[in-house]
Amino acid sequence: MIHRGTLAFLPLLLGAMSLLVTTRAQAQAKLSPKWEELTAADFRRGIEQSKGACVLPFGILEKHGPHLPLGTDLLNVRYASLQAVAQEYAVVFPEYYFGQIFEAKHEPGTVAYSLDLQLKLLQETTDEMARNGCKKILIVNGHGGNEYLLPLFAQSQMDKPHDYVVYVIVGERSTPGGPAKKSTGIDYHAGENETSNTMVSHPDLVHLDRAASESGADLNRLNLPEDVYTGIWWYARFPNHYSGDGSVATRELGEWNMKNWIEAIVEGIRAAKADDQSLKIQNEFYEKSRHPLGTPQ
Repeated sequence: MIHRGTLAFLPLLLGAMSLLVTTRAQAQAKLSPKWEELTAADFRRGIEQSKGACVLPFGILEKHGPHLPLGTDLLNVRYASLQAVAQEYAVVFPEYYFGQIFEAKHEPGTVAYSLDLQLKLLQETTDEMARNGCKKILIVNGHGGNEYLLPLFAQSQMDKPHDYVVYVIVGERSTPGGPAKKSTGIDYHAGENETSNTMVSHPDLVHLDRAASESGADLNRLNLPEDVYTGIWWYARFPNHYSGDGSVATRELGEWNMKNWIEAIVEGIRAAKADDQSLKIQNEFYEKSRHPLGTPQ
């Protein structure tokens, strides 16, 4: 026999149980965006939820002045990417730092892979991502030295057929407004902007008190026309591998920069998800490139 008091309590008990089941279901439904944190079954759900859109944050290991960590580019681009996918879900590939950094080989901690390995490894990485369901791969660049490498890689996808599309966000978005900068000179590397960004992404790794211990001034040791390029240009200008003044960085500027960068990544993910033409046009190109004499002239 069920006591009358128990019957009165039963709706409350059932309600609590229902809430618990709902809460557990919601927790299970919220997938981590990090590739490495997903189980195999959850990875499959993540690819479905992201509609095949995956993000490859691309960093590097190099000196960043006397005050920032070697992995600054990797840390910042992954931070921005993870903030972006919290707004527009996509699966995010693990830390990737196999890019172009020959100009910093004279500095401790730099890892510079050969060019052929950079391109081959990136190709096999995107191929493997695609084999696992990533048919729209958005490479988000966090390192200035990759600004030529990544468009070259994207262009090289035309060499042979692929069943996926590579998109590249080459650099951070520059948006007018925001906090006024304190420095007035060149600010390319580990200077006010990048230091400010790292004060947002990993403030515990910023040693602001060391930023003025080396010079980030432009030595301008080459006398060449602007349209004449030589690979030694960076070392000729910034042999300390430091450009700008990181000592004047502020969290406020970093928050402004990061906000704009994150928005650009969100827009990129949404645009890739909505893009139903690139793969069709790629396939058309691949087919025509097999029979160039058949292309109307």
